[in-house]
Amino acid sequence: MNIIEYRDVDISHKELVVLKNVDFTVSDGEFIYLCGKTGSGKSSLLKSLYAEVPILSGEARIFDYNLMKIKHRDIPLLRRKIGIVFQDFQLLHDRSVTQNLEFVLKATGWKDRCKIEEQIDFVLTTVGMPQKGYKRPHQLSGGEQQRIVIARALLNSPQLIVADEPTGNLDPNTAQELVALLHEIAKGGTSVIMATHNMGITEKFPAKTFRFENEHII
Repeated sequence: MNIIEYRDVDISHKELVVLKNVDFTVSDGEFIYLCGKTGSGKSSLLKSLYAEVPILSGEARIFDYNLMKIKHRDIPLLRRKIGIVFQDFQLLHDRSVTQNLEFVLKATGWKDRCKIEEQIDFVLTTVGMPQKGYKRPHQLSGGEQQRIVIARALLNSPQLIVADEPTGNLDPNTAQELVALLHEIAKGGTSVIMATHNMGITEKFPAKTFRFENEHII
């Protein structure tokens, strides 16, 4: 079953058309790479999935939402179904790992203290960080911080994870560990779309790959 279907889509960013005639589908549990140079439109495509970048024309559906007609009040509901992994972590440095994760859960409507604790334990275990909840972000390596970011993305059991250059600030060995983790998450049934310009990663961990060139994807 396809969770994303784009047909003949044009995408703009700051009033400039960055991608034209996009045909793009993603199935349940599928792992997808988006490859291309900086500025080729990878981030714009990802942001269009959660309605941060507008779609100018074509047919664009994700889950049960028509992105051409989505109402403003429905955008937060859409975004809860998507876990986002940023290159620059965006963790709150004045709080522990557990407090970072707790903040997200409470902000998205979780109230039961026991369920919050259970979910935090579950996502930290999933990313191989079960004993790190008490630490502050600055006490963790870059790879460990990115694992916490992936844990944060998993908090609301999303159907899709979008990862925008998640290995960009990591050394090669740590990058490979992170990509292996994302592949394991996809095998568990959560679709993953990862933007990267690291072709070595795509060769070591092969998956369906879309290349971005001259305002088009191939």
